[in-house]
Amino acid sequence: MLQAHTPRRLFRCATLPPASLAAAAPSRPTMRGPHHPHCTRAHQAGALLLVAVTFLLTRLFSAPPPPFPTSRSHSATPGPWLDLTPHQDHLRIYVYDEDEIGGLRELLRGRDHTVSAATCLKGQWGTQIHQLLLKSRFRTLDKDEAHLFFVPSYVKCVRMTGALTDKEINNTYVKVLSQMPYFRRSGGRDHVFVFPSGAGAHLFRSWATFLNRSIILTPEGDRTDKRGISAFNTWKDIIIPGNVDDSMVKPDARAVQPIPLTKRKYLANFLGRAQGKVGRLKLVELAKQYPNKLESPELKLSGPDKLGRVDYFKHLGNAKFCLAPRGESSWTLRFYESFFVECVPVLLSDEVELPFQNVIDYTEISIKWPSSKIGPELFQYLESIPEERVEEMIARGREMRCMWVYGPDTEPCSAMTAIMWELQRKVRRFHQSPQTFWLHNRSIVNRDLVEFHQWRTPVPLP
Repeated sequence: MLQAHTPRRLFRCATLPPASLAAAAPSRPTMRGPHHPHCTRAHQAGALLLVAVTFLLTRLFSAPPPPFPTSRSHSATPGPWLDLTPHQDHLRIYVYDEDEIGGLRELLRGRDHTVSAATCLKGQWGTQIHQLLLKSRFRTLDKDEAHLFFVPSYVKCVRMTGALTDKEINNTYVKVLSQMPYFRRSGGRDHVFVFPSGAGAHLFRSWATFLNRSIILTPEGDRTDKRGISAFNTWKDIIIPGNVDDSMVKPDARAVQPIPLTKRKYLANFLGRAQGKVGRLKLVELAKQYPNKLESPELKLSGPDKLGRVDYFKHLGNAKFCLAPRGESSWTLRFYESFFVECVPVLLSDEVELPFQNVIDYTEISIKWPSSKIGPELFQYLESIPEERVEEMIARGREMRCMWVYGPDTEPCSAMTAIMWELQRKVRRFHQSPQTFWLHNRSIVNRDLVEFHQWRTPVPLP
């Protein structure tokens, strides 16, 4: 019977052309040698079936895992994202303790250790990422099993509170890095730093010397206008979302609820200070020329006329389009805030970098307009967009905005879940450094052939 023949013989029969098959099937039984299989049409049919089944099984088991849902998938919901986040075996992160390394406490608390974590919790200062990582399911307490190492610091906060000067920040970072053998072993490739303000890694003046291989988490993708060079490298660094006010990100208790499109007073708005920036100055002038289309009130930072957070979001949500020009740097928090009042963000920042571009199609949830074209033509364009398209963009933004919320990485959809997914893409099995070498027994040594686990701090830095 057909089942009695081996797969090897079936595949051999499948390769025979019809003429050979006829020749291999004589009209009467013959003695068959090992090099002349007796192939009938039944054998060939079975062989072809086996080839087809093998092909399908190979495609099935060799197919890549399903990607992180993208905004192209209109049926995608945040639910499945949890199943696609990294597994602990594939992403383990060691978080340095502030008392583990001399100087690290100063980067978190200031020179006198007087700055509390609560003080730095507000704003775009990175405290939330550190605190969430301390509770993360991807955290490990064993350096030897870690794929990545997180170096916590709140330097933007301690600098703004006067607890460290720029020079002190620079010197303290160098001091801290010199006490990290694992940083030296990899050349910093597996170390993660967060610089969550618009200044980015430039808060550490010597970043280009010491962190040129490290992974940097930052909302800022460009500083070439001020520094002449950007600290962001699209191949190793990760753009993170802005930190939207907590009162607006809670699904069941938002301080301000969206206004129906038909009841919004303005076509567009710009809620920000001019700061002497060309694009912003143009918007302020346009608001004077077209007061019924563009709202751009003068914002006070202090005093009785200061616009409170609730009033700010009420104004922001009273237009169909929220204009987001660049300020001191290319990124703008207004872009993220607009999703929570459900207006369509219009980016007027040519150099801006946006988070999670591997998984989000921003053409579905926002508009990017050339900053050189800020003028009446912008209003004409916005007025030409059909209401149905505006509603569609708002609906898609409503689905994606959970990725701007700094919740635990156990949440089906959060900024931390997406950051963990991005970090797993940065994991390498091996890290090479100009100052590390390896021997036949797989041991890692330094230039003096001292084995890694016997390195003593301070470790010389480049």
